[in-house]
Amino acid sequence: MASHLRTLVAGLAGGLTLNLVMLLTFRLLGFGWHGGGILLDPGLQSPKLIAVWTQMEPLPLVVANPAPIVVGLFIFGVGHACIYRWLAPSWPRGIGPRAWRLAALIFFLSFLFWEFFTPFNQFGEPLPLLGLQLFFWMIIAGAEALVIAALCERKPSGGGK
Repeated sequence: MASHLRTLVAGLAGGLTLNLVMLLTFRLLGFGWHGGGILLDPGLQSPKLIAVWTQMEPLPLVVANPAPIVVGLFIFGVGHACIYRWLAPSWPRGIGPRAWRLAALIFFLSFLFWEFFTPFNQFGEPLPLLGLQLFFWMIIAGAEALVIAALCERKPSGGGK
């Protein structure tokens, strides 16, 4: 039971990390707090992508009503922690090696696929901006994976069985 609780706590902390690091990378650095960031620069960005994020109704939920997205990211964090618990026993011991493996899984199976299939394929996003977003996603995946691994691998404190 303690293992399930630890996984849940690690997942919720991972979801919090997803939310915070996405806020710092994409929102603050990429889109700019009040718009006009590099990812929405009309001199650099695809007009189609800019229109989807700023003009075409309905606007993305993350812009118009972010609460469901915030909650969804917590759910993803819990899912990632469950995957971690399932796979980590077959990985080398240690927070670092296990965190890197989880980060690679999250990055390649979620973020890289997303960027390739949607911004690149559907919206025609230029490669330099795609590269910047992939860099943001690497930071996000690494931070979330490190939090999950650290909490899942943490030894229980004394005083109990």
